[in-house]
Amino acid sequence: MDTKVLTAHVPRPLADKVDELATRLERSRGWVVKQALTAWVEQEEERRRLTLEALADVDAGHLIDHQAIQAWADSLETDTPLPAPR
Repeated sequence: MDTKVLTAHVPRPLADKVDELATRLERSRGWVVKQALTAWVEQEEERRRLTLEALADVDAGHLIDHQAIQAWADSLETDTPLPAPR
């Protein structure tokens, strides 16, 4: 795999935690950073995908009225909760 070196300044307490994790996992600091960065990038890509999906739903008119959501949420504390709005 082709690689590229990235440099970042991080607060010392965070760097210390990375070092502690590396020691505990018996891995290199670079491995820990790569795992963390990979997970964060995947999370951000998923967040973007979900945002675009939600915006497409809005554009298509697939909306649920705020009052319907509020009534449903309020009913959850009662003996007869309403079905979730769709």
